[in-house]
Order: sequence, then structure tokens, then C-alpha cells
Amino acid sequence: MPDVTHASPSGLKSGGRLEALLRSGTFVMTAETSPPDGASTQSVLARAGCLKGHADAVNVTDGAGAKAHMSSLPAAAILAQHGIEPVLQFTVRDRNRLALQGDLIGAAALRIHNILCLHGDDPKNGDQPNTKAVYDIDSRSLMTTARHLRNEGKLPSGRTIDPAPQLFIGAADSPLDPKPDWMPTGLAAKADAGADFIQTQYCFDLALLRRYLARLRDHGLLNRLSFIIGIGPLASAKSARWMNENLFGVNIPEAIIARLDAARDQRTEGRKICVELLQELAEIEGVSGAHLMAPRQEQAIAEAIADSGLLQKREAA
Repeated sequence: MPDVTHASPSGLKSGGRLEALLRSGTFVMTAETSPPDGASTQSVLARAGCLKGHADAVNVTDGAGAKAHMSSLPAAAILAQHGIEPVLQFTVRDRNRLALQGDLIGAAALRIHNILCLHGDDPKNGDQPNTKAVYDIDSRSLMTTARHLRNEGKLPSGRTIDPAPQLFIGAADSPLDPKPDWMPTGLAAKADAGADFIQTQYCFDLALLRRYLARLRDHGLLNRLSFIIGIGPLASAKSARWMNENLFGVNIPEAIIARLDAARDQRTEGRKICVELLQELAEIEGVSGAHLMAPRQEQAIAEAIADSGLLQKREAA
């Protein structure tokens, strides 16, 4: 059966603001929040409400660190109800394909159109290490499923979904310094599977990023995917070193760590570095936006976005 896109009346796949901004060429700024350990709407808004009017969309993590929190779907729905566009993260770790398909349809019904398809952290590294992981399908299969639901309006079984869910499909990536023979086969496979945009792991080395993007351009991927690059306000030199040692794909340059070490107020300096990176990313060809991450530092993220002046520059354009 042909892959016929059921686009929104505006011509967008999802009808969401994030997609509209990216399609228009606007440099976007997304943020990230973790659902709380609390059973109330207010507990979600107390953490993420400060991002309203600053971040163009807010990722809601799905059992980050392989630990249980409020489910990401209701947390994302609460944000949507209060005027904050969510990006709902889906891991394939915890649900089989039937549950994932149901949540994709349900999310769209709740005006949650942006999704990020992920593998999920290993339960052995969480606080309930005896948890059994599901992994019925992988993250690329989830992207393909989401695209099939959106474009064909059918479940994999062939049953019709009417109306079809309007979805803007995201995938993750880790920028690297490409060797001469390196090929972006993984990213190409994600684009083939259905990804529309990419949000990356932290990338504080913008020289490396430029080399990486140049290679992606050579392979035509900058024309196929919107790249939103991960950065964040660093709390201290100690935390930066920890990230280098413990987070896969993260390499914070020594010059940044030395700058934090020399600062009287390292947290303020970390936010200043984030602002500078934001401003520089906005000028790099091939970068569609920045994704700001910092566990439980949503206020610092909001301040960095405000201090960058990029929203004011957008309004003045």
C-alpha cells in the first residue's frame, strides 16, 4: 500500500508549533523535564512551568535512569493543557508493541504530537534492578510504526485508525568526530524509518560539531532531518568532569572545564557558557535548534534562553 501522508490542513505532518517553526527555518530552543515523584498536576507545573514562553517545546522523559516516576504521557498532557508544547519521549524498554501503539494514538488525541523514540536505560542501572525489560521492538521499529499510523492511518494489523494520529517523529543521536571512512549509516536508517527531527546528546565542542555536520551534509542528511543540538547550563567543573566520565558520547572540552574551575560562581559561569553556546549554535549552518538539558534545573534553562536574546531577535525579525 502506498505511503500516503495525511497532513494537517496547514500542510504539516503534525500541526504542532515545533514542526511549524522548524519548517519555517526558525532556530528553535527545546528543553527537558522529568516527571515528578508526585501525583498531582501542580507537581508537574512546579517543575516545568517556568519554561512556558521560553522553550518552544519541552521534552518529557520516560523513566529516565530506569527509575519510576509519574508516567510521561499524563505529564506531557498536563503541559499541553497549560500551554506548553511537549515532546513525549517513548522508550521501548517498558512496553510491548501493542501498548506503544495505543499510547501513540492516545498521545495524539491529547494534542501531544511530538515524539522522541528511544531505547531506554538499562533497568540494571536503576533503583529496581530486578525489573524485566521488554524490548519487544527497537526504537527504529517504533519510528516506522509511528510513521505508518500517521501516513496510512492503519495499525500494523491493517485495522484503520480514523482519524490518524498527527505525529512529528524524533530520534536521538550523539555527534562524533568522524574518521575518514566513517559513514552515517545509523542516522540514515533512522531517517528511512520515519524520523523527522533529531535531538542530540550534549555537544559542547562546536568545532567537532562543525566537522560532524559537514560529513552529514556530504551524505545529504541535513536535507532530510532537522538537527537540534544538545547543550545545557553546567553546574560546576566537578559535574562537567562527571559527565565526561559517565555519559556516553559526551566530551566537554578542557577549556570549558578550566573556565568553570577558575570562576568564583561556577553555576553562574556555567549558565553564561550555555548562553554563549546557544548564540553560536544559532549561527551554524545545518543546526536547526538547541536542546537544553540539566536535571532539575528547568529554571536555569529558562534563564539561559532568556539571556541569549534569541527570542527577542526572533520577534524583531
